[in-house]
Amino acid sequence: MILLLLLILPLIGSLIISMIPVSELSEEEAKLLANTNLEAELANSTLTTEEITTQIKQETDKILKQENYKRTRILQIVGIITTLITFIISLYMWVLFDSNVNQYQFVYNFDSISFCHFYIGIDGISLYFVLLTTFLTPVALLANFGSITNNIKYFIISFLVLETLQIALFVVLDLLLFYIFFESILPVLFLVIIIYGTGEERVRSSFLFFLYTLAGSLFMLLAILQIYNYVGSTDFQLLSLSEISLESQIILWAAFFLALAVKTPLIPVHMWLPRAHTSAPLGGSILLAGTVLKFATYGMLRLLIHLFPDASNYCSVIVQVIAIISLIFASLATILQQDTKTLIAYSSICHMAVVVLGIFSNSFIGIIGAILLGIAHGFVSPALFYCVGGIMYDRYHKRNIGYYKGLSLTMPVFITLFFIFILANTGIPLTLNFLGEQLSLIGMWERNPIITVLGSTGIVLSACYSIWMYNRISYGSFSPYLSPMPDISRKEFNLLIALLLPTVIFGIFPSVIIETLDIPTTTLLYVTETPTLPLINYLYYDGFYLQDKNMKYLDPN
Repeated sequence: MILLLLLILPLIGSLIISMIPVSELSEEEAKLLANTNLEAELANSTLTTEEITTQIKQETDKILKQENYKRTRILQIVGIITTLITFIISLYMWVLFDSNVNQYQFVYNFDSISFCHFYIGIDGISLYFVLLTTFLTPVALLANFGSITNNIKYFIISFLVLETLQIALFVVLDLLLFYIFFESILPVLFLVIIIYGTGEERVRSSFLFFLYTLAGSLFMLLAILQIYNYVGSTDFQLLSLSEISLESQIILWAAFFLALAVKTPLIPVHMWLPRAHTSAPLGGSILLAGTVLKFATYGMLRLLIHLFPDASNYCSVIVQVIAIISLIFASLATILQQDTKTLIAYSSICHMAVVVLGIFSNSFIGIIGAILLGIAHGFVSPALFYCVGGIMYDRYHKRNIGYYKGLSLTMPVFITLFFIFILANTGIPLTLNFLGEQLSLIGMWERNPIITVLGSTGIVLSACYSIWMYNRISYGSFSPYLSPMPDISRKEFNLLIALLLPTVIFGIFPSVIIETLDIPTTTLLYVTETPTLPLINYLYYDGFYLQDKNMKYLDPN
């Protein structure tokens, strides 16, 4: 029932917010209150009529501003409290989770209605994606705390609904429900970008995001219908036991891969991501980078490898080549960017390409590294978007790198934290990003050293564009286009620290995560006759000898 509570709680919060009265004070009522407040003062004053009118107008504007402030804060506090309670419940679920069980836990099955089969549960892989979602949702709302004032009720409700839809995607155990929740975020984010986004291109950006992802997912829907027609069920566990020929697997695999490649995104179906990030509000960018891009990662683990192992092995070389092209192309394109949010959006493509390499390495180390890098990206990328799209943009309302220079002279605390996240983004040791990248590449080295060498160029290129942007913004004489602004506030500092702590703590103590991932990751390894490097004939793991050549458990005797 705890999973059901996680799904329902944000919806309950949305319902409460929708019921909160937000009757706006009209200008006539505010003017009447201003006259009442100034009545005694104006009765004995010697001001002219024009001066009295000006003073009443100032008092009216002040009353309207205060009323709007109170109304906005009430809604935001209710929304943030709801998301924090959801996060606490997810932490409690993490405590109760048994990492030694090779089964779905906290299972809930609702099949009382013939046309509705709602089947949910989690394993070690989906657990951390749920935790990431519940952690980032309050961060996204707090990041926009005070910056969104128009239609604030619908803004908060949108994010609470998004939280429910995202959690549902990571916990459903039915293929058709997976597709429904995979697509259900599109209309919500589409409206968020159009209504609350910035820039003249926000309408075009929202349509690109909607149409790109919807068009790719149509092939997934056709594949699901074909699977149901062939097997007679869309249950994950039943499908994993079904026998499907290699030819059929390849066709179905290609349909699923196209939908997931768009959401990853991989070249050449990537153009929606930089535009969506550029136009989205800050909270939207945080969720896009932190959780929405993980839909594809989770889908590859749960669908492509788990349901179609033979096709995944057959097509792995094609996927590796696409990932390398995406990595190098996006890295070179990132170096040329002048918009800060666009630059970080392109860097996300680079990191997700490394995640794809780890997933299709067919090695325990590689898949573990891919999951770790996906989680690390969920912390670091939102932090960078908060730095450039929140802290810097809220002060100067500019995103072009050419306008910035010498911020270390006026904002030393911000620049220090910004530097730490830049280093984490490049994969510096003692961060979770470092472990994720290194394990992904090590796992890929066991499968294909040439692909690994090409993939490792992303480490150098990421350092190029990250350090260049940081150096251009931070050092030198102060920019003549800007005026000095105060350093980060307490709220901004706390949000950045909240994103920094898990990045460093899990980077130093990764066993906290890896212990839970052991069993579900091992089940994803599939038999292959592809030879690997004969450096170690047998790998001792968890009481078994695992032969590197064909990934089969062997008797030590």
